[in-house]
Amino acid sequence: MQGNLSAWLVKHALIHRSLGFDYQGIETLQIKPRDWHSIAVILYVYGYNYLRSQCAYDVAPGGLLASVYHLTRIEYGVDQPEEVCIKVFAPRRDPRIPSVFWVWKSVDFQERESYDMLGISYDNHPRLKRILMPESWIGWPLRKDYIAPNFYEIQDAH
Repeated sequence: MQGNLSAWLVKHALIHRSLGFDYQGIETLQIKPRDWHSIAVILYVYGYNYLRSQCAYDVAPGGLLASVYHLTRIEYGVDQPEEVCIKVFAPRRDPRIPSVFWVWKSVDFQERESYDMLGISYDNHPRLKRILMPESWIGWPLRKDYIAPNFYEIQDAH
């Protein structure tokens, strides 16, 4: 089943894949990394002016990494704003996704956290560096294939 936004994207020849609807009826779309920045700008112009959240997850050990964006279309006088969920998948070996910082500035710390925990590089992000872990930390703690170092070894290193 295709939602309103997916139908609009098809009408304007914008490449995407509909992933259906979540339990709240919010449409979920998959966008390829190379198309994400231009489609993000189009969605902003279309009215999705609020980035509610951005998160990332490891799909499977050795598999893809996903960056997820929850967008809301806030309009004056509308009781129930329109929402959409966008998923952008990246290969584990070189996970690169265009940053949407210049579209929605609120994504700043969220993309940095996704970088810090999963190692997804957000191209053209102005301050992409670790935000939770020390700069000297090796690895990406939320990847399913991450092997946690012995706590005492880390403690003794200081």
